[in-house]
Amino acid sequence: MASCRLSLSFPLGMMFALFAASPSSAGETQHCAIDDGGHELCLSSPAQRIATLSPGATELMFAAGAGDKVVAGVNHSDYPPAARKLPLVGNHTRIDLEALLALKPDLVITWLTGNPPAQIELLKELGFPMFAIEPRTFEGVSSAIERLSVLAGTEQEGFAEAERFRMGMAKVSEQYRNAEPIPVFYQVWETPLMTINNEHLIGKVLQLCGGVNVFGNMPRMVPRISAEVVLQADPHAILTGSVEGASDDELDHWKGYPEMNAVARDNLFFVPASPISRPTPRLLEASKLICEKLDIAREH
Repeated sequence: MASCRLSLSFPLGMMFALFAASPSSAGETQHCAIDDGGHELCLSSPAQRIATLSPGATELMFAAGAGDKVVAGVNHSDYPPAARKLPLVGNHTRIDLEALLALKPDLVITWLTGNPPAQIELLKELGFPMFAIEPRTFEGVSSAIERLSVLAGTEQEGFAEAERFRMGMAKVSEQYRNAEPIPVFYQVWETPLMTINNEHLIGKVLQLCGGVNVFGNMPRMVPRISAEVVLQADPHAILTGSVEGASDDELDHWKGYPEMNAVARDNLFFVPASPISRPTPRLLEASKLICEKLDIAREH
């Protein structure tokens, strides 16, 4: 199958509307899309049995209007609630190939850099149609929904949801375009201490809300850091994800540093972990919540 590469800065919604139903050499309609690895996949008919190998892929497939066609997911595929009923074929780092084969998928949605390369290669050798996704921008989320809907034949639902997300993010961007900058630290994990740079989607959300990521220029997307460098950066707000956004003890260790601005101003915030950590439409609501948290921090 031919492969090609595409810049994601191109208006993807327009492009996929054009080639969603492209004629094949035999005169039949084909359903074609280009994945985030730059490879084109064409199906002679819409996929009917779809396996998703990451929780984000599962959620995106439902967002594309094809939830009823998903026959397999992986651990933590928990949104929307209907996804919790799916047969599971392991987790994103260890796929149960025997269980996956038994479900006979006609399309496998993979995580570009998150699934085991050896297992992905084996699935390719077995002839399964593969489509890799890993949205790294807000537009990338919309385009992923559109492309998945093309492959599933659910363009009407998928393109509508993609545009809802696109317009929603644009509205938030406009609302906070002139927001007062505020130094922010986002804690991904406590032990080891980890954060994100500006290339990560969470980093892009912080910037959207007028936050200045104190570790935004670090070369690694999810770098490990020390408590000492956080103290030196002296953020005015610290955020982390938790179950349902409920306060827990993940930020308690910072209370031992009362001289830090974020602690002195009581700007230790929790947001729901799943929506902010997955490249799906729920990122819109997560963005609004983070913006609200930073508004609170500006007032302190």
